[in-house]
Parts: sequence; C-alpha cells; structure tokens
Amino acid sequence: MSKKDLEETIKEKVSPMLEETMEKHWGITIPQFGEELSDKLKNPQMNIYVPSNLSFSAAKKVFKSEFLKRELRLQKGNISQLAKILGIDRRSVHRVIKRLGIDIDSVREKIQSGEDYQEHFVDQALRSTLDQYKEIIQPQKMEKMYQEVGTLSRNIAKVIPHQDVTWKEAEKEFEKQFLGRALKESKGKVGKTADKLKIRVETLHRKIKKLGIVV
Repeated sequence: MSKKDLEETIKEKVSPMLEETMEKHWGITIPQFGEELSDKLKNPQMNIYVPSNLSFSAAKKVFKSEFLKRELRLQKGNISQLAKILGIDRRSVHRVIKRLGIDIDSVREKIQSGEDYQEHFVDQALRSTLDQYKEIIQPQKMEKMYQEVGTLSRNIAKVIPHQDVTWKEAEKEFEKQFLGRALKESKGKVGKTADKLKIRVETLHRKIKKLGIVV
C-alpha cells in the first residue's frame, strides 16, 4: 500500500469508524483526535521506543537494532526476504546484525505474524491517543471508549495492514521524528539541541533542511 493509498484508506474507512464511536460514547466528534491517531498510523516504523536523553548516534543505534529485530520477527527470521523488503543486499543485513549485536536465534524464537503485530500497533496508537484526552472527557465516557479499543483495533488493522518500509525510509523517518522532538524540547534552539545530542550545529542545520523539519 502506497502512502497515498494509506492516506485515502484512513480518510475513507478509519475516520468514519472513529467518528461513529466518538459520537456513540462521547456525544461529540473531535477531529483533532482522528488527526493525531492518523499521524501515528502513517508512521508505523516509529512505533519503537527510543529514549530522548541519548546522543543522536546512540539513539540511532537503538532504533536500528529494535527496527531490525521487529522486522526479522515479522519475516520469521528470513534474512533474504528481509533484505528484499529493506532494499539492501543480504550481506549488508548480516553485517548490520553483527555490528548491532543482534541475537538471531533469540529473535526467531519470538516470531510474530503481520496481522498480530498490526493489531497490537493500532491498539497502542489508540490508547496513547486516548490518554491525551483524559482531562477533557468525563471518566465514564472515557471508560466506554477504552472498552471499544479492542474491537476498533481489529477493524482498523483489517483495512490497514502492516506497511513494509525500506531501510532508507525507516532511517529518514526516525531522524525526522527524533530530531523534531529534540528541537521541540529545546524550544527550537538549534545550538542547545546540537549540544544535547552531541552533534555539530552545522550538521543539525543540514538535517533540518534536508528532512523538512519545522523549527
């Protein structure tokens, strides 16, 4: 599914599901809720926790390791298939796995189907988005919405299957999200952010421009 097709599916199938459920339990619809969830669904490769207090190089290493392990589980440990999806050769995948110290046997013991992963991903995205509205919506109404998460997750996962991404796409999206978050935490101060992430100011400026990060 292309990014354009994904956006259309979210607009035509996911948004109506959310609006119907909000109307049913809250009596209103909140467009921002749908927009925030949609942003998370459009970037599945970012469903990986990376501590924000790490240097840029350390954070990137953590992301690469967790991303590779996740994709290996989804491909049932098949490195040839993974290399094809990532858009790099098999030898490169082996090299990265060795450099990052990934235990292939351990990963293969925890294989996961794309369907199960996607349902879990949507479930987490829904819950984290709902958590942001706890202070706005009445507790009783929030509880009813949380009770719908399981059903919503299954239904959304059916229309939005797990999206395969190349190594370059995943790396680019990680940098954009991680640097964007770091800049936001530093209130847009490039020098302060660069110092915190242990990278040169010139390097950060270059990445901001290249990745289209709004400061």
